[in-house]
Amino acid sequence: MPCVLLIYAHPDDESFLFAGCARLMARRGFRVALATATLGEEGRLGDPPLCTREELPQQRERELRRACGILGIDDLHLLGHRDKRLAQAQPDEIRRQLTQLIRLHRPEIVVSFDPNGLNLHPDHVAISRFCSDAVAAAADPRYLPQTRPAHEVQRLLWTPPMPHWEHLQPQPPWPQQPGADFVIDVREFAQDKIEALRAHESQRISIRRCFFDSPRRDLVFAIEIFRQAFGPRLTRRPMDDLLDGIG
Repeated sequence: MPCVLLIYAHPDDESFLFAGCARLMARRGFRVALATATLGEEGRLGDPPLCTREELPQQRERELRRACGILGIDDLHLLGHRDKRLAQAQPDEIRRQLTQLIRLHRPEIVVSFDPNGLNLHPDHVAISRFCSDAVAAAADPRYLPQTRPAHEVQRLLWTPPMPHWEHLQPQPPWPQQPGADFVIDVREFAQDKIEALRAHESQRISIRRCFFDSPRRDLVFAIEIFRQAFGPRLTRRPMDDLLDGIG
């Protein structure tokens, strides 16, 4: 079965950035796998608090698993790194983890943050760097030769230079927006995205600000946007199909 592998830093990244596409790709016969580097244990406790600081990792894991169930993400891998310290992870260790996952799932597409982490969050920046490193390593048969055979990803997608929820024009100028290489219509799955975001109830403040309180709520649930880091040549920008050009 073909596969899309998401490589993100925190629980809720998948629901912010790929929820609609996860449902869309699953319907098209793709398996969607997710690697989450940390449990976001330094994040918010909820409003009002849902747990203690010590209980937050378990709370966020439960929320993540609930969201994955809603989105049809059957393969979840928790990498076990420290929240807000991901940049300090040992490169050899996280390269090995991610390389093995890429070779295990053999995805056609890998999705992660852009090099600026979308919003300059240091964990987002770090996972982008580690993801690109692992994609290259997974294609090199000389790296970890004792593990599964090398695998070359066909397309690496990044978040766009600016979150789409910050573009609130009634008629977004997507064809002119640099970095909007793929604009995917996911309005059919808006309710799934809403439910997945609500599953991350400890983080409801930021979720409400970005999505539920948006003056263009219809827009922020209707589209998801990606920039192509590498892959088949794009015949136009933006494209409307993540599989365009992939054999």
